[in-house]
Amino acid sequence: MLRGKKILLGVTGSIAAYKIASLVRALIKAGAEVKVVMTPSALSFVTPLTFSTLSKNPVYSAYIEDEETGEWTNHVDLGKWGDLMIIAPVSANTLAKMTTGECDNLLMAVYLSADCPIMVAPAMDLDMSDHWTTEKNIQTLKDNGVVVCEFGEGELASGLSGKGRMAEPEAIFETIKAHFEPASSLKSKTVIVTAGPTYEPIDPVRFIGNHSSGKMGFALAEELATRGAQVKLVTGPSSLSVSDSGVERFDITTAEEMFKAVEEQFGNADALIMSAAVADYTPKTVFEQKVKKEDVDLTSIELQKTKDILSHFGHQKEGRRVIGFALETENEIENAKKKLQKKNLDMVVLNSLNDKGAGFKTDTNKVTLIFPDRELTLELKAKTEVAKDIVNELEALI
Repeated sequence: MLRGKKILLGVTGSIAAYKIASLVRALIKAGAEVKVVMTPSALSFVTPLTFSTLSKNPVYSAYIEDEETGEWTNHVDLGKWGDLMIIAPVSANTLAKMTTGECDNLLMAVYLSADCPIMVAPAMDLDMSDHWTTEKNIQTLKDNGVVVCEFGEGELASGLSGKGRMAEPEAIFETIKAHFEPASSLKSKTVIVTAGPTYEPIDPVRFIGNHSSGKMGFALAEELATRGAQVKLVTGPSSLSVSDSGVERFDITTAEEMFKAVEEQFGNADALIMSAAVADYTPKTVFEQKVKKEDVDLTSIELQKTKDILSHFGHQKEGRRVIGFALETENEIENAKKKLQKKNLDMVVLNSLNDKGAGFKTDTNKVTLIFPDRELTLELKAKTEVAKDIVNELEALI
């Protein structure tokens, strides 16, 4: 769960700092990458060598001047590097600074520059933990989305006994692990996703197809599985793969095969997302052998319409949610709204080939989500991020 995750670990001046070595070791063992930032007072409790040896990364405690620009920017680089920042132990002094934005050391500069979620594990003496200013500061952090690993109780360094101990490293590790565990908001749901193109054969060698890579559909399948859904991925020819065990893959070639695969799964599904670029037409006659130019004139091929899979299931949904995609080149919004109504859909994801970076084969997409009562235009972003936006809306629908 933590493999490849980037953890920024801030350490402040507290006797509990010695315990953090075991947390670093556990994070590294779980596959995370760890970078440690220490306050000047923390250096009195644990040496940077301990953390650099365990993390296999340099330890940061001061600003570093960039030789090329002359700017002290390592706090910005660190703030943008992490997937999660946790300050453990965090002293009463640093808690206060976090709530006011006082920036008098590298750790606070990294905190103020961080783009990632923040966690803290406070550690202090009994009277300090009970003081109304500490309680107010902790509540302020919670109100602003900071996750607080609550105090433990027991014997303190002062000899007193009670609240104020830092949460044990094992408990902090479990909190970090839980942060990265997938949400289970769709755990009881089954969702069909179609992806990629369909190939309509002319003969055993030639076909009618399109440029769809399947990237959007595969991103949707992965995101749905991450949230606990059982995903039935019906995909046309594609070189892409999925690694999540929550995705069951069905490989098809033609529009007719896609229709049958969706039909087999539809009865047990809660939703259908048709992101595939299904061919509208298929050759009326399919040659059993490869056609030779000298034998048959292929300058014209008689075509017939394929089944309108989206419209069929849109009108058969009976409580299910059905989402379609529309790729347009003109009158985009108007045409997407017509598709929504005509095919009885809950949402249409509109792509425009007029938007740079959107459409087939790209890793990015720019879409507008069309609903019966509203529209939502999203900025250009990675298809994996677009998938999150679409699944968020599906969650709201079901």
